[in-house]
Order: sequence, then C-alpha cells, then structure tokens
Amino acid sequence: MGKIEAARHKRREIFGTRPWQSIGADRMEGNRTVVSRFSGAMVRAVLVAGVVITPSVILPGITSDAKQMAALVALFAGLLTFVEYNADAPSLIEFRDAPPFNRVRLGMLFASVLCLSLMEAGRDSPSSLTDFIRAIGHLAGQSMDFPYSPVRLATFMMDETATAAQIQAVRDAAGVAYLTSLISLAVFVILLRIGAWPMRERIFNVWVNLPTFDPTVGMDVVERLERDGRINIALGFLLPFVVPFVITFTASEINPASLTAPQTLIWTMTAWSFLPASLFMRGIAMGRIADMIRDMRRLRGETDSSALSRASRVF
Repeated sequence: MGKIEAARHKRREIFGTRPWQSIGADRMEGNRTVVSRFSGAMVRAVLVAGVVITPSVILPGITSDAKQMAALVALFAGLLTFVEYNADAPSLIEFRDAPPFNRVRLGMLFASVLCLSLMEAGRDSPSSLTDFIRAIGHLAGQSMDFPYSPVRLATFMMDETATAAQIQAVRDAAGVAYLTSLISLAVFVILLRIGAWPMRERIFNVWVNLPTFDPTVGMDVVERLERDGRINIALGFLLPFVVPFVITFTASEINPASLTAPQTLIWTMTAWSFLPASLFMRGIAMGRIADMIRDMRRLRGETDSSALSRASRVF
C-alpha cells in the first residue's frame, strides 16, 4: 500500500505541475514577443526620424526654426512608425511582417536624402565626399537627360528666367534621385527572383501585411490583387512623366529660387522618385501574393482530390 500511495503521489506531482509549466513557458514566450516587438518598433521609429532630420544635420546654415520644424516632423513620423509596428495589426503601413520590403524602401529613401543632402552641402562646404557625390549626380543627370525622359521633364518645371546653374542643379538632383530609385527597385526584384521575399521561414499573413486591402469587396481576391498590382505598376511608370506636366499646366511656372533652395530641392526630388518606385514595388509585391494564393489553392485542390481518390478506393 505504501508503494501504491507513493506512486500515486508521484504521478499527481508530475501531472499537476505540467500545466503550470506550460502556462509559465507560454507566458515567458509571450513576454519575449512583446519585448521584441517593442524594441523593433522603437528602432524603426528612430531610423525613420533619423531620415527626416538628415538634411538639417548635413546642410550648413540651417536656421533654428527650420531645425525645430524638421524635429517636429521627425517626431511625428517616428511616433506613427512606432505605433504601427508595435500594434498587433497595423492600420496604414503595409508589409509590416514581410521583410525586407519596407527595409528596401527605407534604404532607398535614406540613400536619396543622404546623397542629395551631400550634394547641396558641397556647394558651400566642398569636400572629397561631396565632390564625389556631385560628380556622380552630374554624370547621372547628363546621361538621363534625353528627350521625353523623366529628368528632362523635371527641368521643364523651371521657368524661362532660370539660369544654367539652377537648371543644372535640378538636373543633377533628379538624376541622383532617379538612379537611387532604379537601383532600389532592381534590388527588390533580385530578392524576389531568388526567393528571399517573402521569406520562407516566416508565416505570411496577407491581411496583416495588406491592412488597407478589403478582401470582401468585389471580385475574387486573386483577381483583385492582380488588377491592383497592374494599376500600381502603371502608376509607378507614369508618375515621373505625369507630375512635371501636371505642375506645369495646373500651376504657374515655379520660381527657380524657391525650387533650388536646398531643403525644397531635396524633398521635392526625393518624393518625385520615391513615390513611383514605391508604387512599382507594391504592384510587383501584390502580383507575387496573388501567385502565392493561387499556388496554395492548387495544392489544396490536389490534396483534396488525392484524399477523395483514396477514400473511393477504400469504399
């Protein structure tokens, strides 16, 4: 009897502690996930804020009011990034859990802002680095300045009173910004081709990574993804050509002095090149997601058909 009671007591201890051990492990795992998400959101917020204040840090002669405005915008952008990445499900930022999509876009944005800031800083405080970046910008602007090219159309936004130096500044900035966007787009396409996006070891949740996409509206999900992808690619291709024409015909000709102001030139050329490239990447990514869903449906159909054939053989 003593041995039986000892065995029962031992068994009660084993089965009584297992649920508590499982709950404790799950709780620790959940705490680790929360801490990891918080730290990752904080790092991304700092990086985004750093991109926003880059021109104010690099450019000489920036007034205190301009620095305060840049700090305010950087704080808002960083706070928005932190909230989106720290939430369980984002509401605005797409492909949050599908790296390195947003990392490529942030790298493109930072490279464009950094190169343009160094180019503008080199006008007043030249150095070997700024001279090198300006030489690349001059070469890129000259090589991309052919009839009906986006760089040529960007220079048409200037009015007739613009000097040759001001037109050259816009041409060089447009060449650097457009070259940066093309390189970033090529990097993303290469990652897509070699299978590095989306990463195989990660679970890809379509609805978390596309928070603004409503799957319950309209046609089939795959058809909608393919249609939206084509629209984004078309917009990304046409936007660098359309924007200069729209600005030229809907507004009065731009004052050369205002457009060639350092901060205005940096952010204008960055937005002019970054938005089309982002639309292009989004369209390619949506096409890739449509292919993934189609493949999953095909595999599910093959699995169901094989199970049905096995069941028919049994009966």
